Amino acid sequence: MTDLPDDLILNAADEVKIRQDLLLVALGKRPADRILRVGRLLDVHSRTRLEDQEIVIKGRRIAWVGPAGAYPGEAAERVHEPDLSAVPGFGEVHKHIESSHLTPEYEAALVLPRGNTWTCEASHEFSNVDGPHNLEFWLAARKAGSRLKIFPQPGSAVPPTAYEWGGGHFGHDEQQGFMRSPMVTGLDEVMDWPAVWNPDNPSHARLWGMIEATFAARGVVEGHGAGLRTLPEINAFAAAGLASDHEMATADEAWDKLRHGLFIEIRIHTMPEIIRGLLEKGLADWSQVAFATDDRSAPQTLEIGATDHNVRTAIAAGLAPEIAIQCVTINPARHMRLTPHVGSIAPGRYADIVLLQDVPSLKIAKVWADGEPVSEGNRFTGNIPHIAWPDWATRTVNIRREITAADFAIKAAPGRATMNAAVIRPFHWHPEFYTVEMPVADGEVQRLPAETITKFAIVDRFSGEGKVSKMFWRGTGPRDPDTALACSVAHDKHNIWTCGSSDAAMALAVNRLREQQGGWVLVHRGEVTATVRFEVGGLMSQRSAEALDADMRALRAAAATIDWMYEPTWHPRWHPGFPERLMFATLTCAPWQWVLVAPSPLAPEGFVNVATGRTHPIVW
Repeated sequence: MTDLPDDLILNAADEVKIRQDLLLVALGKRPADRILRVGRLLDVHSRTRLEDQEIVIKGRRIAWVGPAGAYPGEAAERVHEPDLSAVPGFGEVHKHIESSHLTPEYEAALVLPRGNTWTCEASHEFSNVDGPHNLEFWLAARKAGSRLKIFPQPGSAVPPTAYEWGGGHFGHDEQQGFMRSPMVTGLDEVMDWPAVWNPDNPSHARLWGMIEATFAARGVVEGHGAGLRTLPEINAFAAAGLASDHEMATADEAWDKLRHGLFIEIRIHTMPEIIRGLLEKGLADWSQVAFATDDRSAPQTLEIGATDHNVRTAIAAGLAPEIAIQCVTINPARHMRLTPHVGSIAPGRYADIVLLQDVPSLKIAKVWADGEPVSEGNRFTGNIPHIAWPDWATRTVNIRREITAADFAIKAAPGRATMNAAVIRPFHWHPEFYTVEMPVADGEVQRLPAETITKFAIVDRFSGEGKVSKMFWRGTGPRDPDTALACSVAHDKHNIWTCGSSDAAMALAVNRLREQQGGWVLVHRGEVTATVRFEVGGLMSQRSAEALDADMRALRAAAATIDWMYEPTWHPRWHPGFPERLMFATLTCAPWQWVLVAPSPLAPEGFVNVATGRTHPIVW
């Protein structure tokens, strides 16, 4: 049949033609394209291993699976891998591809050899940069021929809170439009819990409008339950229709959420403890469990792996390999209602197959995607499509003026030798901010390095005006003079953040970042010493993981020459020293309360408690 559609993007009318052809291939009435014969095959539906199996492929799909020699039809090509075990292509139940800092076509080249053939893209990063082009952006690579299937989930956090703005704004009507695409599985993690439960919250109607549109289309509403651990909170979370959580900190929390109907998506940070804890509790049915990568940079993936690393970590914690594989294949596919297309080696599904040299160690020999081999070991052997990203993707830092040192000055009241200042620290868990008496010189409130207090600022990159909010932060930033760091990745609104020991250095870093349209800029003693470009959305770069990794290594090497302030009591996970994790320190979702955002009508100075809406002066 020569007029079959090219099923890179799911479409109901095309799907009928494809499946009409597949059933005739399965019956042997039409020839297959190729047959892959393997030594062993894991059937994830029954969790059984089958010996000497054949997978019959037509186009990008599987038409027939069964014992070698039993297929009644013919095929143009046969491939035999008697020493390898076939398992389904791995799926990401919850991932922000933007956090790899690679565009989708280069993300595919990175993760496909590591077994990841499909991803549910939790899209509130690029959505917050350019909401109107969100779906177009995420489907572009697949339309161009990429073998990675990306199923976008438009972000509920667009904007993250009512106190943020710019780049995108999603509500009921936008979500209703998104849900018309068969590629969209539902609504990305609902993070603004205060807005969900509190009708007086200014984001309440917007969020429930998106939830309503998702329910109407029978989509999945993903949750984000950070800090919600009491039974009333867990019950309320589930009652709201939020179907999942990936923010569990302990096995007890995961157990409580699992027993109240939530699909739990375990991240790598807490995976060993949670896996061991659930095994100790005697969990027998793991069908409501998946593994979530969430955020992982390309350099991290090169070092430890992608979904394959999550599976190995679970196995090392004591989970049976077959169950661990189910947690990245059939379980997430069922949860996202994608089982007709991905999640198993079965007829009708995409021919995405991971060929393992050894199952317990999950040693990957080869990966097939869309019915063709795409890797040897960790080496990608497929094609990377060329995408000419338009200006809406590459011209996203919209600051139409020169930023100056005066933009970061914090003025003192006339005649004052000191001022009280509101001070927070990265990942400020406390319900209240610190109040610190700060020195004044030349009419401006000064930094206090002796107390590890420096200046942190957010620069709006959407309005063109370059509005600036600034305050004092404890336990972060450079101690060296005229030194600053700036970045355009600031979860989840993605304005520009900068911290520095002088206002002039902060201005220099932001202006250079504006020129290169995003990424990282490091200024040391008044000179730019390192840059990394994220020229697509200010979040990603259109190049290989290896090229990006080289630039990040150079940035860290330059940063290693700088004296960075940090709190000695910090846990090593929070990266004392060079503050790369400050990309996440601007989060405004639960459980954080006092945060700094770009100036907005509801928070003119940018300092706001996002749980209550209360604002407070920076100095007084």
